[in-house]
Amino acid sequence: MTSTQTSSHTVAMPLTAVAPGRWTTIAGTEWRNPGGGLWGGYAIGLAIRVMEAEPDAVGEALSLTLTYAAALPAGALDIRTRCLRQGGSIGVWEVEILPAGSDQVGVHAMVTMARRPQTPPFAFAKMPQAPDPETMPTPQPWGSSEHFGASAFDRRTLEGFPPKPGESSLSLAWTRSRRGPMDKALLGMITDNSAPRAMYALGMAVMTTTLSLTVYLHATAEEIAEVGEDFILIECEGRVGGGGASDERSSYWRRDGKLLATSEQLAWYRERPRNAPE
Repeated sequence: MTSTQTSSHTVAMPLTAVAPGRWTTIAGTEWRNPGGGLWGGYAIGLAIRVMEAEPDAVGEALSLTLTYAAALPAGALDIRTRCLRQGGSIGVWEVEILPAGSDQVGVHAMVTMARRPQTPPFAFAKMPQAPDPETMPTPQPWGSSEHFGASAFDRRTLEGFPPKPGESSLSLAWTRSRRGPMDKALLGMITDNSAPRAMYALGMAVMTTTLSLTVYLHATAEEIAEVGEDFILIECEGRVGGGGASDERSSYWRRDGKLLATSEQLAWYRERPRNAPE
């Protein structure tokens, strides 16, 4: 099959179709974590992008559940897409992301695609009170400016950052894209842009990695596009940790109070080894 280049929208995720359900891309080094593997938010955005490009997909991404089986390297990646079921309004797809030429899946995603009908809206959740982001200084990025998506997002924290042990894991932050207007892929990437909740119990001496992350994209593509290049508010908290696993749940609000997305995450954590006494 002749390769074709798809649009990469506002984020550098150039996709080349090489066969039905087969794609390739190049992940830039700016998406790496300090440990070397790709930031988990990149895989979320990539899964949404490839479904937007998949010619047989119907509708738009409604939810994603990603399992992080192994770290993905920067550079060439292979992507496999497969439709598990297509109904009248809902389609269920499988997306696998692998290092180029490998059979070992790094990230596995189940993506629900949907036509979004006109239905009466309702909302029980309310956006937290927060000062305007323009009144807050732009902080120095946590860690390197080239990691954790810091090069893609401007993040202004209201409370709960940097993380430290205490009685609450709640954090609030305004975040906006540095890569152009907000869209579904960028919003998906933001859902993995908060500090691990284990650090709010145990401090910074914790090593942690995402095991699974589910994103619910409540807003339609048109409602997300209305954000433009404005800030959205991230409300994030953890509930429990133990036996190496901790949870996290987050909500993502448009400035006018519209709830755009929610997420649930399970992370693996352990304390960093202490230096042996001399």
